[in-house]
Amino acid sequence: MPLHMMLKKKHLSAGRVPLILFLCQLISALDVPLDSKLLDDLVQPPTITQQSPKDYIIDPRENIVIQCEAKGKPPPSFSWTRNGTHFDIDKDPLVTMKPGSGTLVINIMSEGKAETYEGVYQCTARNERGAAISNNIVVRPSRSPLWTKERLEPIVLRNGQSLVLPCRPPIGLPPAIIFWMDNSFQRLPQSERVSQGLNGDLYFSNVLPEDTREDYICYARFNHTQTIQQKQPISLKVISAKSSKERPPTFLTPEGNESHKEELRGNVLSLECIAEGLPTPIIYWIKEDGTLPVNRTFYRNFRKTLQIIRVSEADSGNYQCIAKNTLGAVHHTISVTVKAAPYWIVAPQNLVLSPGENGTLICRANGNPKPRISWLTNGVPIEIALDDPSRKIDGDTIIFSNVQESSSAVYQCNASNKYGYLLANAFVNVLAEPPRILTSANTLYQVISNRPALLDCAFFGSPMPTIEWFKGTKGGALHEDIYVLHDNGTLEIPVAQKDSTGTYTCVAWNKLGMAKNEVHLEIKDPTRIIKQPEYAVVQRGSKVSFECKVKHDHTLIPTIMWLKDNGELPNDERFSTDKDHLVVSDVKDDDGGTYTCTANTTLDSASASAVLRVVAPPPTPAPIYDVPNPPFDLELTNQLDKSVQLTWTPGDDNNSPITKFIIEYEDAMHEAGLWRHQAEVSGTQTTAQLKLSPYVNYSFRVMAENSIGRSMPSEASEQYLTKAAEPDQNPTAVEGLGTEPDNLVITWKPLNGFQSNGPGLQYKVSWRQKDGDDEWTSVVVANVSKYIVSGTPTFVPYLIKVQALNDVGFAPEPAAVMGHSGEDLPMVAPGNVRVNVVNSTLAEVHWDPVPPKSVRGHLQGYRIYYWKAQSSSKRNRRHIEKKILTFQGSKTHGMLPGLQPYSHYALNVRVVNGKGEGPASTDRGFHTPEGVPSAPSSLKIVNPTLDSLTLEWDPPSHPNGILTEYILKYQPINSTHELGPLVDLKIPANKTRWTLKNLNFSTRYKFYLYAQTSVGSGSQITEEAITTVDEGKKAMASRQVDIATQGWFIGLMCAVALLILILLIVCFIRRNKGGKYPVKEKEDAHADPEIQPMKEDDGTFGEYSDAEDHKPLKKGSRTPSDRTVKKEDSDDSLVDYGEGVNGQFNEDGSFIGQYSGKKEKEPAEGNESSEAPSPVNAMNSFV
Repeated sequence: MPLHMMLKKKHLSAGRVPLILFLCQLISALDVPLDSKLLDDLVQPPTITQQSPKDYIIDPRENIVIQCEAKGKPPPSFSWTRNGTHFDIDKDPLVTMKPGSGTLVINIMSEGKAETYEGVYQCTARNERGAAISNNIVVRPSRSPLWTKERLEPIVLRNGQSLVLPCRPPIGLPPAIIFWMDNSFQRLPQSERVSQGLNGDLYFSNVLPEDTREDYICYARFNHTQTIQQKQPISLKVISAKSSKERPPTFLTPEGNESHKEELRGNVLSLECIAEGLPTPIIYWIKEDGTLPVNRTFYRNFRKTLQIIRVSEADSGNYQCIAKNTLGAVHHTISVTVKAAPYWIVAPQNLVLSPGENGTLICRANGNPKPRISWLTNGVPIEIALDDPSRKIDGDTIIFSNVQESSSAVYQCNASNKYGYLLANAFVNVLAEPPRILTSANTLYQVISNRPALLDCAFFGSPMPTIEWFKGTKGGALHEDIYVLHDNGTLEIPVAQKDSTGTYTCVAWNKLGMAKNEVHLEIKDPTRIIKQPEYAVVQRGSKVSFECKVKHDHTLIPTIMWLKDNGELPNDERFSTDKDHLVVSDVKDDDGGTYTCTANTTLDSASASAVLRVVAPPPTPAPIYDVPNPPFDLELTNQLDKSVQLTWTPGDDNNSPITKFIIEYEDAMHEAGLWRHQAEVSGTQTTAQLKLSPYVNYSFRVMAENSIGRSMPSEASEQYLTKAAEPDQNPTAVEGLGTEPDNLVITWKPLNGFQSNGPGLQYKVSWRQKDGDDEWTSVVVANVSKYIVSGTPTFVPYLIKVQALNDVGFAPEPAAVMGHSGEDLPMVAPGNVRVNVVNSTLAEVHWDPVPPKSVRGHLQGYRIYYWKAQSSSKRNRRHIEKKILTFQGSKTHGMLPGLQPYSHYALNVRVVNGKGEGPASTDRGFHTPEGVPSAPSSLKIVNPTLDSLTLEWDPPSHPNGILTEYILKYQPINSTHELGPLVDLKIPANKTRWTLKNLNFSTRYKFYLYAQTSVGSGSQITEEAITTVDEGKKAMASRQVDIATQGWFIGLMCAVALLILILLIVCFIRRNKGGKYPVKEKEDAHADPEIQPMKEDDGTFGEYSDAEDHKPLKKGSRTPSDRTVKKEDSDDSLVDYGEGVNGQFNEDGSFIGQYSGKKEKEPAEGNESSEAPSPVNAMNSFV
């Protein structure tokens, strides 16, 4: 039975199944432990661990190193074949083999030629258990031949003609990289009109006069040898014509109407169509009977080249390129066939078996054409190898049965077709080994309480051992359900408690023996901070103390550390710590911040923080002093090239000693009128030796400073011009950042005139690729701050230097900084987009990151576009604006908040760099579950009767699901605004009108209406209404005495009116006492139209009206006339709901006329027409 490692952990059932792990180990080359102490006698067949590539191109200028490394026990010996025959390295003094290795070193540096050792090499690693072989390594030296010398005649064309400039580079190994430049090593500009083909030729769809030049040069770069070969320059002259005849497109390449292209699976398929014509044609691509693959299709060379990456058999078919201009179009069909070199479906894996067991080796590969499978054993074709009765070959499978130790060998599977081959080694190792436990004995594990405990038991054996765990010396196998046993034999206690402490024994056994090992577990108490530091506000200059008391396991020694703003405490004697306290003396403003106490043990840690805020102490009166008077009598002496001595006389200190003098300078040549700081000296000095810079026209001034402040500046000294010198510093802020995919913009902060040190300031700009061996390229530019390098590869790191120079010389050599050429849009969309709907308004999106190389720029993050595609409740499609969320950095998941419940959404993900967004991933749809609905849109009460009310409403504007029913609750309101018992009523979801019967007459009710889905009830909308009044009770109310008809009340109202009238007359008189002025005269000449009898509409006095003329108070009602109430307008006030005639008293004697909510006079009903107008309403019209 083969050994294999189980990949799933097993949980033990409670009480019945022993805690036993049956582990099977599938031993690969890395799985067999080769511990020198424990497994010295464990043998293993050879395994190739490192080898040179199949197609090995070498540099003929360096020694040849052909790698072959292998492992095994005993260590394998090595041999080589060359071109199919034994390669005797002892006979060639230039060939040596590294000790303990099969790697060949051929010394061609001293003598010999690389071509001598060209050939096919194969390495064999052998020990007593078998032999492993390497791939066939084809060794060829790289070649970078020179261009054949030729005489190139100048080319003369008329404006508008097409042209192909041939390159035809020499054939090298590997093939050269082609590019066109001029004599100044600047790349020639390319466009839709002028571009380079895949074969290196330069194609002109039509030529223009500006194409005239004598230095069209084709360059071939051979990267392997780091050499560049140059073709002879081609001269082109374009003659301007009065009018160029326009013409439809024709193809320059490929020729004809059809062509064929064959490509191998996994490679990049490149199809090219270049057309000529006038105007310049535009190229389009389509795939006949199919679509171009999303996320794998890219357009290059101004859409003249179609590239499909990771091409597969499904990409075979006919591709059509179309060239169009205003005069017509032309088509070309390219038939693509995708073949495939062999690739693995199931590669053979190493087998470790015990005697008598069975096993299989499987070797399955695919390709186009179908590869042929052949087997070798120990490097010999299996057909001619020694017969082994334990094996049977069945095509791509070898079946082993009842193996013995002699069955050990290394088998090779070869899958090959016309496009290549695959070779895999897999050994069969027959071992009979009793169990061995590799974990150290008596290991002590210490774990904090309530945390997981992991006890190791690494093992090995053949046949596979059975693992059992025991606790204590007398206990049986563990039967608790709180344990988890992992594949590698580790015992896990998910939540370790104090009673988990003890000795645990791991036992491994098979038919050849048994091994056991004891480990010990101790459970410790967690570390806790029981007294945390507290927030403090202290005055500057005072003392503050923070306390931090820690409780910990008595066997663990904690280390207490204090931090300020997550960093170390300042190195200041004002900060002192003891066991439980941090004390800060003489607190300063900078001491404010967050202080953290951290307690660390060897097993855990705990921390707590507090904030210190420093405030200013109460201000104290300052003495009345003044700043010094300015210094005077400035004099320059000892005038040298780079220094001068300045002397001055101090002014009066105004009762406060001068603490220092500040010296400033002006550069009249470069920055006239701008004074800069030069130096500071003690207040006792009156002389200063000043260091000077070259090429500056200096003037100096001095200011004095005391505790009060700084004086005014002195008069300026005489001017002093220093000599010019080379710059002593270089520009700062040097950066390299491309703005286009093929350029590098180098910027810097230029030196100012003071820093130039002399006339003729310029900059030497140098650059080279960081990861290459290219020489520095340099240009000298004028006094600018930017230089653009064009024709760079996309997003490649560059080393950049900017050096200042002037007419005298160069500044010191600058340090190189790193920049990047321009970014391009990302190439690949994120894959494996997954959506997890968290709830009805929130979803979580996961995606796989894109390969870093495909970003082609600085990764800024991922952007999710999502939109509501379809409403699940209405099943209607409509366009919804897409929403965007951006997640910074390399995050691969994000949350989408604020979703609409019960809706269908779609989303896609794009990677974002500094250039923009990459292609979108495939749209991924998801549904949000139902939620609770919003409140009904409106609610109104119609048709009130003596004992019934009818309610009408509109459904919720946002049902958020399927409505199941409406819930109506209502309760009466008595005259003191107290609420009565609540009645619940369920109404079917298809109803929007309901009549309540058997209600009390002349009673106010309050209604609450909810809509409900399967999730629950939504928000409520409320309304109040009154059943109509019983006529008998109304008659009784009319016979009650109306206060408005009482004489004393009428007299009181007249007195109030008379008093208001007197006050108005007094105000009018006071207003007119100021005499006349121009405006006043105009007012007298033209009577003010506003001085009219006051009406009730503008809040002034009007005439008292009788019953027929009386109008109700113009008071806004909160309820419209149709008694419709929006959900936000609900109000419990009775002001809006008054009934009956204004000015009446209720049966309990309370005045209710002021609560009338009517806006207009309504037709009288019944005996209400006999009522007199209420004096109270008449009084209200005065207010």
